[in-house]
Amino acid sequence: MRPFACAMSLALAIALAACAGSGEPPKPNKRQMAMIDRALAGAPGAAQPSTIVAAELAFARAAQEQGQWTAFAQFAAPGALLHGANGPFPIAPWLATQANPPQAVAWKPRTVVMSCDGAVAVSQGRYRDPQGKVGNFVTVWERQPDGAYRYVFDVGGDDVPQPPPAPRLDVQEGDIVVTELDAIQGLVATCPRGGVPTPPPPAIPLGEDGKTDARLSKDGTLRWRWEHRADGTRYAAAEYFYQGRWVTAIEQSLVPTGN
Repeated sequence: MRPFACAMSLALAIALAACAGSGEPPKPNKRQMAMIDRALAGAPGAAQPSTIVAAELAFARAAQEQGQWTAFAQFAAPGALLHGANGPFPIAPWLATQANPPQAVAWKPRTVVMSCDGAVAVSQGRYRDPQGKVGNFVTVWERQPDGAYRYVFDVGGDDVPQPPPAPRLDVQEGDIVVTELDAIQGLVATCPRGGVPTPPPPAIPLGEDGKTDARLSKDGTLRWRWEHRADGTRYAAAEYFYQGRWVTAIEQSLVPTGN
């Protein structure tokens, strides 16, 4: 398998994030626009993983500048769910009772998978909280009627156990440094051809009512699902149709922390 890879430079990611932010940010200059054009040249149709990277970066930046829960409210789609310790629940009423913490969690995406038509995307990445704890997140994005992307599902959890602190790199003048944003992977589902519909994804056991759910994009090329297991583990996955078969693009298990 050789999926579409969306590897972009830090400058490209920053430029895209600026375009996705609220208000009236400065437009990319000619050099940045040329970088964007090159990055998008290989992406099919409306499915552009870079738009989700831009949304994630704008979301993370808003959390730092405007407050964590303010940003979560700003980027949520109507009816968005947060998968908490007891299962998913509507996030809007809960956010209305929350005050922004003094310092927000910081995060960055690592993988983005999109349906062929670009209407649905799932991102997976890493975060660090103000106390230094790190963990993983999975976010499901849907394109809204105005063309903007808003999240409809979000889940995150700390690593258990926490990894040891990463060693500091001794960067010398002239060294080539690869940033985290350079390694973002973008995956796009194969579009239906010749009027032949995409075959359905493999069947999965849905288990107990209310403990799991699976949703298929309208074009039938991407499925995302969540599960809340008996031991409290929260599970999320995304599969997409690629070159004739269904492939698991994202799979994340978040074990209870005991907090």
